Amino acid sequence: MIKTDLKFGEVYPVDKFSVSDPQKVSFINLWSNDNGGVSVLTFQAGQELAEHLAPADIMVYVMDGEIEFTMNGVLHHIGKNEFLLMGYGVPHSVVAKANTKLMLIKIKGKEG
Repeated sequence: MIKTDLKFGEVYPVDKFSVSDPQKVSFINLWSNDNGGVSVLTFQAGQELAEHLAPADIMVYVMDGEIEFTMNGVLHHIGKNEFLLMGYGVPHSVVAKANTKLMLIKIKGKEG
């Protein structure tokens, strides 16, 4: 069962879920279930997420801004309207090079 406060069949502006916080990266869950979910993350320039392991197969889609995404020690620059795919259990970190809004899509497979 999907967990969400949103109503199916309604149109939502993504900016409604993009909340800038000078103290930390904003993480707003749009929906989730036992197989994954979709979240909107909002970074101010310079904010980062320290290295951690992917809890599922992941798609990171940058809607606005630019990030440096380090995956398995390899640095990737991801800009507006670009995305990156990553597998379950992969170590990664994120640094915002500008104010950035991204959508995180997680899908759990057999491993996750």
